[in-house]
Amino acid sequence: MPFSIRSLRRLPTPAVSLQSEPLLKVLTSKISTNRDSFTVDYLVHSCGLSFEAAISSSQKVHLESPKRADTVLALLKDRGFTKTQISSLVKKRPSLLLAHAHNTLLPKLEFFYSIGVSSSDLARTLSSDPTLLTRSIENQIVPSYNFLKSILLSNEKIVSALKRTTWIFLEDYSKNLMPNVERLREIGVTHSCISLLLTNFPEAVLQRHGEFNKVVKEVKEMGFDPKKSIFVMAVHAISGKSNKAIWNKCFEVYKRWDWSKDDIFAAFKKHPHCMMLSEKKIMLAMDFFVNKMGLPSKVIAQCPVLLFFSLEKRIVPRCRVIRVLMNKGLVKKDVSLATVLVPTEKCFLDRFVIKYEEEVPLLLRVYEGKIDVQFCN
Repeated sequence: MPFSIRSLRRLPTPAVSLQSEPLLKVLTSKISTNRDSFTVDYLVHSCGLSFEAAISSSQKVHLESPKRADTVLALLKDRGFTKTQISSLVKKRPSLLLAHAHNTLLPKLEFFYSIGVSSSDLARTLSSDPTLLTRSIENQIVPSYNFLKSILLSNEKIVSALKRTTWIFLEDYSKNLMPNVERLREIGVTHSCISLLLTNFPEAVLQRHGEFNKVVKEVKEMGFDPKKSIFVMAVHAISGKSNKAIWNKCFEVYKRWDWSKDDIFAAFKKHPHCMMLSEKKIMLAMDFFVNKMGLPSKVIAQCPVLLFFSLEKRIVPRCRVIRVLMNKGLVKKDVSLATVLVPTEKCFLDRFVIKYEEEVPLLLRVYEGKIDVQFCN
């Protein structure tokens, strides 16, 4: 027989000391607020919640019978939600088990499918934040979509923004989103740049209007040109408390490598997202460039895009090749890292590997890490 609260009630009452009475009262309170054990049993055995989570969730939903909840679960399973995703969704919004599956939930799912959200992406998004399923399709979801479509123009971009945050459909767009977009237009930010920001970093445009104005003003005062895409990248980099905390952390990390304040701001103006990298990524890249390649640290400040490349997949393999070519006098000692690391793989191979395959037959194997550099010297 499944473990349930009813089975707990049939157990003999244990003798307890005065010291244990508060704990007993808490447990009794939790159980007594649950109207019956059916809801808890259903949440555990049909929805996959833990017993503790089921007790907590049962305070928010009371099931008279499994009929409606079974229909909701069947709909979610039919639409590609995994057991784990269903469990997560129910735990966060147990009241959805009382929704009318075909009249309330299905139209919302169908709407998002119709604009290009895949079943797997929608399941992942809603299990992370099922609040969207509680919103009115006529009064909230569709009006939000229409406003987003007027800016982004394509469903593909709307879907990209949705996968980053459901708040683009949850918040009243007239409250912050619309005024923030208008502010960007007022200062000359192009439509394509606004679209770029909203598609890839929607949380930045969803800030409270007052805070957003402060960020925009700060970025302008730094000298960024509103007509260039780098302006909205900078807006994103300093938007919100978490991003500002990351910015401050990066500032301290770069100082460890003898970058001055001017160096840091110069790097930020060239590539704003260099102030959003993790400490580990910065330290590993700088260690390689400075301690292993012997470059002055400030060289990287002049070309911060170098910090974004994968150390294992791009930086090290290409630098191995360049080291061999330098030792053989086939390329200049002062060849810039940007010339080596920025081009696509095809361009790099054509320019630095295939071009020298007769002089250095094993160069491709050096690039692939299949042979040590010393064997080519």
